[in-house]
Amino acid sequence: MRPEVALPVLLPLLSGAISLLFWRSRPMQRFIAVAGNVALLVVSLWLFVATLSDGYITMQMGNWPAPFGITLVADMLSAVMVLLTGIIGLAMGIYSLATTGRGHEKFGYYPLMHLLLAGVAGAFLTGDIFNLYVWFEVMLVASFALLTLGGERAQMEGAIKYVTLNLLASVIFLTAVGLLYGTLGTLNMADIALRLDVAEHTGMVEVLAVMFMVAFGIKAAAFPLFFWLPASYHTPSVAVSALFAGLLTKVGVYSLFRVFTLMFDQTMGYLQDIMLWGAVFTMVTGVLGAAAQHEFRRILSFHIVSQIGYMILGLALYTPLAIAGGAFAIMHNIVVKTNLFLISGITHRLQGTYQLKKMGGLYRERPWLAVAFFISAFSLAGIPPLSGFFAKFVLVRAGLEAGAYVATGFALAVGLMTLYSMVKIWNEVFWKALPEDNLVPSSQTPVGDDGRLVKPSLWMMYLPVGVLALMSLLIGLFAEPVMNVMTAIGDQLTTPSGYIEAVLGASVSPEGALASPGEIQAEETENGSEDLP
Repeated sequence: MRPEVALPVLLPLLSGAISLLFWRSRPMQRFIAVAGNVALLVVSLWLFVATLSDGYITMQMGNWPAPFGITLVADMLSAVMVLLTGIIGLAMGIYSLATTGRGHEKFGYYPLMHLLLAGVAGAFLTGDIFNLYVWFEVMLVASFALLTLGGERAQMEGAIKYVTLNLLASVIFLTAVGLLYGTLGTLNMADIALRLDVAEHTGMVEVLAVMFMVAFGIKAAAFPLFFWLPASYHTPSVAVSALFAGLLTKVGVYSLFRVFTLMFDQTMGYLQDIMLWGAVFTMVTGVLGAAAQHEFRRILSFHIVSQIGYMILGLALYTPLAIAGGAFAIMHNIVVKTNLFLISGITHRLQGTYQLKKMGGLYRERPWLAVAFFISAFSLAGIPPLSGFFAKFVLVRAGLEAGAYVATGFALAVGLMTLYSMVKIWNEVFWKALPEDNLVPSSQTPVGDDGRLVKPSLWMMYLPVGVLALMSLLIGLFAEPVMNVMTAIGDQLTTPSGYIEAVLGASVSPEGALASPGEIQAEETENGSEDLP
């Protein structure tokens, strides 16, 4: 038994359940929000260290052997993603103490936050394609409830667009899972990978691959069905926006990486061009949408879309270096994008608006906040020596080595346009003087996201912002050990035999080709073990 692979899922569920028991106690819910997320970070770090040492960690729930039972699997990619979930979860727990009013807390803000984190961790660790669907639905329920807390008109309009497109993706996803099970008779992803190698219905395999690509593409807010994200992510409370921006769309990207490197790796030649140009259009449309905006969170929301394109580009190039670059982009973007949304919340607290034209003067008034924004914004644009530079450098190098010169050129151009948007925010919010028609004193009594007064506690907002800005800086300064981890991710994903062996104990031929299910059955029979189906 390896409990470290199950605890990142169980602890948020337990924290949420305990929060519900103390429904009427606001201090206890706030304490559990922080304590539960501290525990999540500790077990996530434990899982990361164990995976770094062992390569793969698996757990068969109820001691049912794979592929019959439910399997939890951690490789380097999922371990890194779970660790980032723990970091962002704790940052949100602390930040929410200063921004969440009694009205939102009364209607279940903290239990919903824990449920969302459990869904994210479950999606990263499941080894079963149907349970991946289940965890997506857990996230959808929790995120929809968080999105509508407060019941404002803009929130409801954004939530309708959000849930409509995500339900469409869920229908496509579930249909693909049903067809996949009807074709292969299994839901375990490692077992699916083996069976797809010898599947007779090659046309059906290609159809399934396209269905999964579309479903996860919608979840990741990739071109062309991305418009639900900039229409919704700027409407809820800023802590919810930051949590969504950091983690939710990255689960869709993670699923693309997992499914198309493990299950449908044989179809990547067929889909590579589609993914490549989808990544390019995602980058371009996102960055152009951001350039046209003049509201802080809407600019950041469009840049979520743009940065998703870089991640998908790494998968589309499909080399170990490109996969490593895509994983680097995911990791860096989770940290930086979350921090930029948190900074937008502080500027709103100080000046009472998200409209750039009505803001200004924060460089002189809050120099440390300006430094944190500078680090995060210029990292997003890929300026050295920050984390975003190395993510883009690896992707550009991989693109040139793969001969994808046009896509690489677009990636570089989008980086320049990202810099334009970040400079626009810097000039409007931090550099220019505050307009005379919006002279809001910084000492005003803080108001929560539900309009009620909250205890002045700006340090709770500054603390996670400072830590995440420092993380982005340290990732850039210590890029070599980070890149070693990303290289391990690239090697594992482009060599799925290790994952399959860890889950099923499947044989690998001397040439490195995976054994077919029939060969594995024969080997198991000779050894006196139970046959696989």
